[in-house]
Amino acid sequence: MNLPSGFVDTAAAALPLHVIDRARTPQWRDDLDASAQAWLVANAFDASPGTAIVLPGDGGRPAAALLAIGDALDPFSYAHAPHVLPAQDWALAHDMPDAEHTALLLGWGLGSYRFNRYRTPQREPARLQAKALTSEVRDVLAACVRVRDLVNTPTQHMGPDELERAACEIGEAHGARIRVVSGEDLLEHNFPAIHAVGRASHRAPRLIRLDWGDAANPHIAIVGKGVCFDTGGLNIKTGDGMRNMKKDMGGAAHAIALAELLMAQRLPLRITLLVPAVENAVGPDALRPGEVIATRAGVHVEVDNTDAEGRIILADALTHAAEDVPALLIDFATLTGAARVALGPDLPALYANDEARAAALLHAGLEVRDPLWRMPLWRPYWRYLTSNVADFANSGPSRMAGSITAALYLERFVPAGQPWLHMDTYAWNDADRPGRPVGGEAQGLRAVFAMLKAFAAGAR
Repeated sequence: MNLPSGFVDTAAAALPLHVIDRARTPQWRDDLDASAQAWLVANAFDASPGTAIVLPGDGGRPAAALLAIGDALDPFSYAHAPHVLPAQDWALAHDMPDAEHTALLLGWGLGSYRFNRYRTPQREPARLQAKALTSEVRDVLAACVRVRDLVNTPTQHMGPDELERAACEIGEAHGARIRVVSGEDLLEHNFPAIHAVGRASHRAPRLIRLDWGDAANPHIAIVGKGVCFDTGGLNIKTGDGMRNMKKDMGGAAHAIALAELLMAQRLPLRITLLVPAVENAVGPDALRPGEVIATRAGVHVEVDNTDAEGRIILADALTHAAEDVPALLIDFATLTGAARVALGPDLPALYANDEARAAALLHAGLEVRDPLWRMPLWRPYWRYLTSNVADFANSGPSRMAGSITAALYLERFVPAGQPWLHMDTYAWNDADRPGRPVGGEAQGLRAVFAMLKAFAAGAR
């Protein structure tokens, strides 16, 4: 397996890297010689978290470096290193506890990432010796990179066809069974809501399904919203609102990457991946406000707003996933701007109908420093989705509780008693931060993997 960006197997000329934590190791400066201490004073280096400094050696060449961190278990504490240190080989100068070393490796890999498909990188990242890079760390890094790459790829190269191809390549690599229903066949196979949203595009809508694992293992169904571009439909978005809508398949990117990670780690689970992939386009056959559409669940939905399309396609996918009665149904979706207003860009909103599963996921998120925030399925707000002509509407006139009402809408397609977790995620970084370059981002992925890893171990 090729090493991730930012790592090297061995390097005889690697320079020593010292990871320091001002709060836990106040004597860090005392361990250096007088010349190095004078250099730190001259540069006013005080080991503030997120900083680094190169110590000079003979002839003006670097001799070593100090990497200052905060939370030692947070990968992003280390993520500034690859692009602030000189682009050469580095080796850890001291031992670290296993959990902290894992965080260092993950953070280094995430900090090394740049999306360079269409441009030449300005510089290569610094490289860290990777002798302790386990298969799990490699696979988790690969999953995070998969999300970022899928989301960052422009729509002309990441439409429903390309999303299908990416999922199928992953499935074939791991021996998964693959089935795709597309175009008019969606109607024949009773996926009318997916068809209704995607019918206006020249790119055929589809439902992508992958199945993997032993039937004797606990069954996990993973669903991801795959709106490859969202114009808003006839309720068209503004220019600003449409600018980054290539990312509206961020839920699908998470679902695909999670399935790949679970298969790569060969967890004792049976996995079903479902991705409804569409483009919400404006055209002669575009979905119109006021239309009533059928769903796989047998209920009819009035279209109040064509820009609330993600929940429409997820309805058919969730209904289909629940037909197999999985032990757990998980969905990822870039579903609402309201979730971002409530929680900002970094915290995915978690909705759940199962207290134990929700608690396990929240705990896992805190453990691996990939947090989520629980939001309520406050069912009195169902009144905001009332329709006078259909069973209910996909949206309503009120701007209140937008993320909650979207989750309530999805819950109507999850049978009673079916454990379900829904993540309303941004999947995007608006601004450059260490380890978080502008663009696509994996949010909640590491948390869900950690939760499922523990679940699989407990189910044996």
